Amino acid sequence: MNFETSVREIIQRTADVKSFRFDRPQGFEFKAGQWMYVNIRIEGTSKLHHFTISASPTENYLEFTKKITDHPYSQALDQMKGGEWIKINGPYGDFVYAGENLKLGFLTGGIGITPMRSMLKYIADKNLKTDVKMLYSNKTAADIVFKDELDAIAREHPNIKISHVLTREPDWKGLKGHVDAKMIREQIPDYSGRTFYICGPPAMNEALSKALRELAVPDEQIRLEDFTGY
Repeated sequence: MNFETSVREIIQRTADVKSFRFDRPQGFEFKAGQWMYVNIRIEGTSKLHHFTISASPTENYLEFTKKITDHPYSQALDQMKGGEWIKINGPYGDFVYAGENLKLGFLTGGIGITPMRSMLKYIADKNLKTDVKMLYSNKTAADIVFKDELDAIAREHPNIKISHVLTREPDWKGLKGHVDAKMIREQIPDYSGRTFYICGPPAMNEALSKALRELAVPDEQIRLEDFTGY
């Protein structure tokens, strides 16, 4: 379905990542982790792109979160001040969570966090007993999208553990390097009993899927969402 609305708030998440928030149109229902098409006007012409909804179904607004690049669509978003017309179409996708599994493993990196943010916020707001262990990889601490919010969710919900993994910050006291089978085994020792959600660029997804298969996690316990167009 198509819905017209307007941007009501733009939130700077990191140096190169912004969230674009707008009123949730009446009748727009979605599950945590789904995505939508977003139309904006660029020099009078409507242009389309798809984005994961980084908001949770429990929130009264919609939001998508984008790494700003030099692509014309991205640059048009970067120049927004609020109040701009947009049209959305959706929701779509089956990379979702609605309470069906009680033990989850989230593996993600960079802007791939967006569906996980939706799911984590849903679990927290609904006060679900879902046990979540997440490994979230970034280059540096400054690159961690939603860091304060993620850390607050983990503090307030003992059933949710979020571990930040950094690849390019030598002084980082936490986990370092790339997420692999060894790190998953050490940080999520009960991995065999979890359903894993993996979201990132295709190469990262392939590496993480391979790591889980090294650990003999069955394919039916692995769910993937490729983020192309980085």
